[in-house]
Amino acid sequence: MILVKLGGSVITDKGRYRTFDPETTDRLAEEIARTGQDVMVVHGAGSFGHMLAKEHRLHLGLTEDSQLLGASQVMTDVRELDLEVCRRMSAKGLPVVPLPPASCAVLRDGALHHLDLDKFREYHKLGLVPVTFGDVVRDELRGLGICSGDQLMAALAGEFRPEKVIFVTDVDGVFTADPTQDPKAKLIKTVDENVLDALPRTERNVDVTGSIFAKIRYMIDMAALTDECLVLNGKVPGRLEAAIRGEDVIASKVIS
Repeated sequence: MILVKLGGSVITDKGRYRTFDPETTDRLAEEIARTGQDVMVVHGAGSFGHMLAKEHRLHLGLTEDSQLLGASQVMTDVRELDLEVCRRMSAKGLPVVPLPPASCAVLRDGALHHLDLDKFREYHKLGLVPVTFGDVVRDELRGLGICSGDQLMAALAGEFRPEKVIFVTDVDGVFTADPTQDPKAKLIKTVDENVLDALPRTERNVDVTGSIFAKIRYMIDMAALTDECLVLNGKVPGRLEAAIRGEDVIASKVIS
C-alpha cells in the first residue's frame, strides 16, 4: 500500500478562502488511478480550514461558546472540500470512501489520542480507497481541536506500514528557506534530523496545524516505518505518478 498526502497548498489556494483547484486535483487523481496501485489518501484542509480555524483560535481549544459556530463552519467547509476531492477521484475510477476524522478520531491536549483504524482496515480490505482529511475533532481536555493531516498520516503509517509515503505539495520538496520568498532557497535532497536544526525559524513557517518543524518531525518518524518517504511537487504534471511507479523524480527524500 502507498500512503499519499495531498497538501492543502496543492489542491487549494491557501491565500484565498474556500478556493479549490479542480484542474490540479483532477490531474493528481488521474495520476494515482493510472498507476493501478493500492493507496490510502489524506488531504489537507488548505483555505477551506486554516483561515477560519485561525480566526476562531480552534487550535488552542474550546475556550468560549462563540467558537462553536466557527468550529461548525470549518467542519462544514472541509467536508465540502473532501466531497470535491472524492468526486474527482471517483470520476477517475478510484473507489473512494470518505472517512471524516470527527467521526473516528479523538485528541487529548492537541495530540491524536485515538483513531478508529478498524474502519480504515475494513474498507481497505473490501478494495475501497479510504480518504481522510484535516478536521476539527473532539479533544478530551480542550473540548475541540485540530486533527491535522500529518497526525493522520503518522497514525496510518504506524498501523499499515506502507511501502511508500508521499507528501504532495506546491514546491519541489523541503528547502533551506521559503522558495516562494527567497530566490536563494535550495532544495534539500535528503531530509534528516540535522535539517531541523538548519531551517530558519520564521512566522511564515507556522499555521494552525503547527510549524514546518513539526511536519518534518512527523515525516522523519514515518520514514522509519516505510521503504521510502518523499516530499514532491504536485503542481508538476506526472511527478506524483512517476514517484508512485518508483521512478526517480525531483523531490526531498526523508530518512530516519
